[in-house]
Amino acid sequence: MSAVIIGSSTGGPEALSKVIGALSAPPPVPVLVVQHMPPVFTRQLAARLDRLGPATVVEAADGDALQPGTVYIAPGDHHLELSRSAGQLRVRLTDGPPVNFCRPAVDVLFRSAVRELGGQLLALVLTGMGADGRTGCEDVVGAGGTVVVQDEPTSVVWGMPGAVATAGFAHRVLPLGEVAPTLESVLARAGAGRPAAPIGGRP
Repeated sequence: MSAVIIGSSTGGPEALSKVIGALSAPPPVPVLVVQHMPPVFTRQLAARLDRLGPATVVEAADGDALQPGTVYIAPGDHHLELSRSAGQLRVRLTDGPPVNFCRPAVDVLFRSAVRELGGQLLALVLTGMGADGRTGCEDVVGAGGTVVVQDEPTSVVWGMPGAVATAGFAHRVLPLGEVAPTLESVLARAGAGRPAAPIGGRP
């Protein structure tokens, strides 16, 4: 597993707080987050999340070299993509057209992550309105990656995770309280060279 990619919208800041705050250790891979939010607020979100748990949380800057244990929040009004320079995976911020009426868009991040990392991805879709992330999760699954979504009872709006689950792209649909331990379990299995597939839901 080379990275964790996360998408969220309505209710996302609180969901992200609970997931990141519940981690028991800095993740062994970089984590990239698209939260639908305007400029300035994403910087404040990163600062708040940074105080909650063992991971370092920053607002992503163009050209950042991705580091394990760091969570990168897409800045408002910029798409967050991954690119490779001299063998190093880096952040690429763009101001291309909105996707799914959003900038940043979850699908943009997820598709670029698949392009650079193939199936070595763990994708998570949390509470949010709309269907941003559904197409990106299809790409993740097609490449052999793992997809986890938040369940309906614990979501403020079950639009984004529901769209992924309904389309059949979710390996697991979880209550919010189970997300962090599941992510850590999947990453631990991957680090030990064991497949992530046993988290279930899909063959």
